[in-house]
Amino acid sequence: MTQRSKPYPVLLSGGTGSRLWPLSRTLHPKQLLPLTGDETMLQVTARRVSQPDSFAPPFVVCNEEHRFLVAEQLREIGVKPLDILLEPEGRNTAPAICVAALAAISHDSDPLLLVLPADHFIGDVARFQAAVQTAIPAAMGGALVTFGAKPERAETGFGYLALGAEVQDAPGCCRLREFVEKPDAARAAEIVATGSHLWNCGIFLFRARRVLEEMRRFEPDILAACERAFAKGRRDIDFFRLDPAAFSACPSRSLDHAVMERTESGVVIPVDMGWSDIGSWSALMEIGDRDDAGNAVVGDVIAHDASNSYLRSEGPLLAAVGVENLIVVAMPDATLVVPRDRAQDVKVLAAELAARGRAEGRQHPLVARPWGSYQTVDAGDRFQVKRLIVNPGARLSSQLHHHRAEHWVVVRGTARITRDTETFLLTENQSTYIPLGTVHRLENPGKFALHLIEVQSGAYLGEDDIVRFEDAYGRPTAGDE
Repeated sequence: MTQRSKPYPVLLSGGTGSRLWPLSRTLHPKQLLPLTGDETMLQVTARRVSQPDSFAPPFVVCNEEHRFLVAEQLREIGVKPLDILLEPEGRNTAPAICVAALAAISHDSDPLLLVLPADHFIGDVARFQAAVQTAIPAAMGGALVTFGAKPERAETGFGYLALGAEVQDAPGCCRLREFVEKPDAARAAEIVATGSHLWNCGIFLFRARRVLEEMRRFEPDILAACERAFAKGRRDIDFFRLDPAAFSACPSRSLDHAVMERTESGVVIPVDMGWSDIGSWSALMEIGDRDDAGNAVVGDVIAHDASNSYLRSEGPLLAAVGVENLIVVAMPDATLVVPRDRAQDVKVLAAELAARGRAEGRQHPLVARPWGSYQTVDAGDRFQVKRLIVNPGARLSSQLHHHRAEHWVVVRGTARITRDTETFLLTENQSTYIPLGTVHRLENPGKFALHLIEVQSGAYLGEDDIVRFEDAYGRPTAGDE
């Protein structure tokens, strides 16, 4: 394979996964969760295209709120992206792909881009990789290639691709005759019965300049906004921040609607690769292991006389008796119960939580930070108890709080404490007190994770009661931990 025909993966990691609430949440969505194994969906997707003989290093497009999680997860598996492009807010896939194409052209004159949602499952990676190789000649010739999977059922949650004639000089490729956006149940059944349609996998292969040409033709406003956002963007440590004003003004549109439904250059690669977008709890259940009664069981679960149900606990004991065709997901702060045939409606709950301003819709009890994580253990009037885990060599910002004092107890590891002008070490079972208004910093100088209990007390305990004086992660002078 020549360097010119080696695709640059573009990992789209901007979704919120609202149909997988309460596990997937705004600040920790499904692509950053281990849904199908020990690794997160982002990590699994990155590994899928990490062979240097076949793929160039990837670009990642993600929400700026997820930047440290994305960078850390890629570092954990040894994948070094060419760049991580930060969206100030989600504007759907057309703008995300547009800015990725602009970034790729700044690295290479006209590279091939392999666009991959970071939250999809592919069971047969070898067939997927072979399909990419099949698609390269068509893409090099100017086609906009998309990938389609044979429908296993009449599914209302997926779009469909109608196959046309085979493409000359590109064996295994067919013309894209029609896009069918997510149909109702009756229309989906009709489509599947024809045998001439595939599920739309949302995976694309094309030359960067070619997709920008079609964007200029069909959606010039999107292209112009993305060009401004990229030109006015700035480097921030390992990230590239798109200009917030320019990008937020960009129309929100999927690449399917913006280009693929309108172009005459659309091509489809049919591929049987065990694909799923894991767009709902029922979809996740379909790809998981089941017991003899048809149940998929994850975590601390005891089930009696249960059948055809998805039962998952992320902490508390989940006990189920006599249930059938249910999805039950228990988290430390929320529990979901929904019939399997209404799994798509979970997004309505997520929207309701957002409308009410409920924290359960936005963040997990375990909150990731660039230095580690924290989890609220207990909270009440004028007090809050947290468990902090600080990664080896990491440190929190130098900061003070106007409205709360803090007590720190080291449970495991070694902590370096700076409190005003003094600096000292604490080890297991030792503690210290940080008075209100005191400039302080917590660091982990050791080679193992630092575990610490923090007891906050005061009139206001919100995460925005922080004034930063110095931060290793480039965060604002005010904000949360």
